[in-house]
Amino acid sequence: MITPAERRDCIARIQQLPALVEEAVKGLHDDQLNTPYRQGGWTVRQVVHHLADSHLNAFVRMKLILTEDRPTLKPYDQDAWAKLPDAAMPVASSVSILKGLHDRWTVVLEHVPESGWTRSAFHPEIGEVTLERMLVTYAGHGEHHVGQITGLRAAKGW
Repeated sequence: MITPAERRDCIARIQQLPALVEEAVKGLHDDQLNTPYRQGGWTVRQVVHHLADSHLNAFVRMKLILTEDRPTLKPYDQDAWAKLPDAAMPVASSVSILKGLHDRWTVVLEHVPESGWTRSAFHPEIGEVTLERMLVTYAGHGEHHVGQITGLRAAKGW
């Protein structure tokens, strides 16, 4: 278990992510957006679209945990999703998704009762997962990917 203060910090990090993503991609042109952040990795564009995909899934999963008794969460193949045609679209659509999604997500998380943090679900790939564990995971998930983008920008001098 983490403390209520640590939970509030995680929620604040989730709330702030869209602004971090927007700043990380600000001013990048198509060639830069189509550059992988590392050899064999996703492009910057794919990373941004992945954040929207992943966080949409996390939001739905958290709502399932809050409204159902121990739901089973459906896994998905994130690498396959990153190859779908929408992953080649401009990043503005996913930045917009993140803004609205994170506004809603923050409101849900700010109103979770103390007893809600221990509610759980079953994930076929990782087993039992609590709402609190998901909070911690996703507070860091977006920042990790923003770091990939900003690291590439720094390495390339963009």
